[in-house]
Amino acid sequence: MTPIDMTPADMTSAGIAPATDAEAAGHAEIHAGTLTLDTHVDIPWPNTPDPRGETQRNVDFARMKAGGLKAVVFIAYTPQGPRTPEDHAEAGARAEAMLRAIRDTAHGAGRRIVTRVAELEAAHAAGATAVLLAVENGNAMGHDLSRLALWRGLGAIYLTLTHDGHNDLADAARPRHGRPEPAVLHGGLSALGRQAVEEMNRLGMLVDVSHASKASMMQAVECSRAPIVATHACCAALRAHPRNLDDAQLDALRDSGGLVQITAVPAFLRDPGPDGRFVASVEDIADHVDHAVRRIGLDHVGLSSDFDGGGGVRGWMHAGETGGLTEALHRRGYDRQAIGALWAGNFLRVWRRAEEVAAEGF
Repeated sequence: MTPIDMTPADMTSAGIAPATDAEAAGHAEIHAGTLTLDTHVDIPWPNTPDPRGETQRNVDFARMKAGGLKAVVFIAYTPQGPRTPEDHAEAGARAEAMLRAIRDTAHGAGRRIVTRVAELEAAHAAGATAVLLAVENGNAMGHDLSRLALWRGLGAIYLTLTHDGHNDLADAARPRHGRPEPAVLHGGLSALGRQAVEEMNRLGMLVDVSHASKASMMQAVECSRAPIVATHACCAALRAHPRNLDDAQLDALRDSGGLVQITAVPAFLRDPGPDGRFVASVEDIADHVDHAVRRIGLDHVGLSSDFDGGGGVRGWMHAGETGGLTEALHRRGYDRQAIGALWAGNFLRVWRRAEEVAAEGF
C-alpha cells in the first residue's frame, strides 16, 4: 500500500522508496489491525458539511473508512477575541453549539460517541467508528469554571488552554494576528488558569498545552495532578517555530508522564522552500517522531493531523490516506506494537490516568 494519490515521482521527491508487494501487504495488515486515533481534527464553522455524507472536508466518515482511521477527536474551536464579557459569552455559546453539532452528526449505524477510555476500547473491539470531542481555546470558558463541567457533560475529553493570542487563563505561544498585544500577559498561567487546570483534573478532562507559551506549558505540567498532553505540535529541534516544543518541554512532558502528538502541519515540520511555501510529507512526520522518541521515549509520543485546521502533508492529505503514515513509520522500523502505541495506546494511557485522578477525588 503506497501512500494514496502519490505518483512514483512524488514518492521519489519525498524520499520514499516504492514498497515491494510483500512490504505493502505487511503495512496494510498492521494498519488494518491498529486502533488509529487522530486526536485533533477541526470542523468548518458555522457552515459545517455533514460528515455522514460526501464532503470536501479532510475528515468525514467515508474517508475515515477508506483510510482505516478508526477514531477521531472533532474540535469545537473558538478564535481568540478581545477578552470582554461579551466576547466570552459569544465564544462560550459557539463552543457549546459546536459540541452539540458534532454529537448530532455522529449518530448512525457503525458509529459511537465516545467519552471514556473503556468506551473507545469497546467501540474498537466492536468494529465501530469512534467520535470523540474536545474544546480548543479556554477563552470560551470566560471566568466561569462551570463551563468545563458543561463541556465534559457533552463529551469533551480535553481543553486546549489557549489558541493564538493570550486569554484570561494563560499566555499563548503566538500573538493574535493583526491585534497587537504584549509578548507576556500573565507570565504563564493566571490564577484563573490554575483553577481551570484543577477543575479539569477533577472532571477527568485532559489539559492540552498546544498553542500555550513555554511558561504556560511548564507551569501546567507543574500544577496538574494528571499528565499533560500537547495534542498537535512538533519538535523545535528540527523546526524552529513558536508552536513547537523544545527539548526541555519534551523532557517535562516525559517526566510528568505526558505526551506530545506529532502533527501534520507543514509549517511545523519543515522550513519554507525558496518560494516561501511550506511543503512536507509523511517522512517529515516520521523525522519528528524519531527525534521525540530518541529524546523522551516511545511511551510519550503520539500522532495527530490538525486536518481542516492547517494540517495535511504528502502521503497524508486527508483521512482516506491515513495508511500512508503507518507505512512511513513501519519503514522506519516501528513494529506493530510501537505503531499501536503511537496511534492510540500512549494517548489512552494518559487519558486513563486523568480518569484515575478524577476518581481519586480532591
